[in-house]
Amino acid sequence: MVALAVVVTVAVLTGATPSGPPRVVVGGTPADTATYPWAVALSSRAEYGSARSGQFCGGTLIAPTKVLTAAHCMYDANGKRDDRPDLKVIQGRTDLRTTQGHEVAVGEVYVNPDFDPGRILGDWAVLTLDEPLETGVASMVGQDADVYASGTASTVVGWGDTTGRGDYSSTLRQVTVPLVSDATCGAAYPGGRYGTYDAVAMVCAGERLGGKDACSADSGGPLLVAGRVAGIVSWGDGCALAGKPGVYTRLASFARDIRDAAGL
Repeated sequence: MVALAVVVTVAVLTGATPSGPPRVVVGGTPADTATYPWAVALSSRAEYGSARSGQFCGGTLIAPTKVLTAAHCMYDANGKRDDRPDLKVIQGRTDLRTTQGHEVAVGEVYVNPDFDPGRILGDWAVLTLDEPLETGVASMVGQDADVYASGTASTVVGWGDTTGRGDYSSTLRQVTVPLVSDATCGAAYPGGRYGTYDAVAMVCAGERLGGKDACSADSGGPLLVAGRVAGIVSWGDGCALAGKPGVYTRLASFARDIRDAAGL
């Protein structure tokens, strides 16, 4: 999705997205890892180099050794599975140009076995770290939680694109956007080039006139409702465009499977 720096648009965020780069926050404001200690960056220097610590997707620490992210982050630009042997998680680094915080190697990658990369359906994965991060973990909504009413305020955080034009943020950003009704999102994504909205597996968020959204490199990061993780940055048509809200994995539909995969 889009980086929090400017907009939070969702269009199959890349980092490894079948249809495009990860998203980043658009239309947002500066944030700090002290406020979001469980917000982490996924890094692969072999593929993305030393700039911005090799960050290409986001994630959420849900247990000391478990990180929740998007399944599509584990795919390359051609839609092929790619777990990246040098994959690391960076925690506590508000500014990716610094060396603050912790870098921990990922020892195991569990991708939702029902993930459909063509439709970006069931877009979640759990990473197991080689070492625990004792920094506090995020709270997730429960299975079938009813927290997705249209108009409800939600917050996205990430290091992604802030303009939709490849202007990636070196510092963590946040943006608040209202949740969008299933009917509106279904009309925005009826199928075709940018996919089909599925009300069971997905939820949308964004301003009617655009301007705020997740964007590339925000993929895999959290969508927060009332302080709990209710979604995962997944995909969308561009970033922060009018009539094209960001699409997120609806966590309440997968919470039980995610907890089982993480051993929670």
